[in-house]
Amino acid sequence: MAQEFSKEFYHTKEWKRTREAYGRSKRWLCEDCLLKGLYTPGVIVHHIEELTPLNITNPEVALGFRNLRLVCRKCHAEEHDRSGRRYVIGDDGEVIIK
Repeated sequence: MAQEFSKEFYHTKEWKRTREAYGRSKRWLCEDCLLKGLYTPGVIVHHIEELTPLNITNPEVALGFRNLRLVCRKCHAEEHDRSGRRYVIGDDGEVIIK
């Protein structure tokens, strides 16, 4: 879920265009799963360098393809699990508290 400072950003035309273009460039397949030889639909365009109030206005961080990765819900949950989150998102989108 988007943090309060970034909610407006995710509704901008610029982000929606970037998200669509990036997804198409990856054929809407999860990049992490592809590395494992799996073909899984990618549904989340994830920022590699997490957005912060200080960098959200930097187009290279917020909109640059070099800082984006297309992932499935499972890989996205695993990514955030590594950063100490107390919950994961199940395959069906359900929030599972650890």
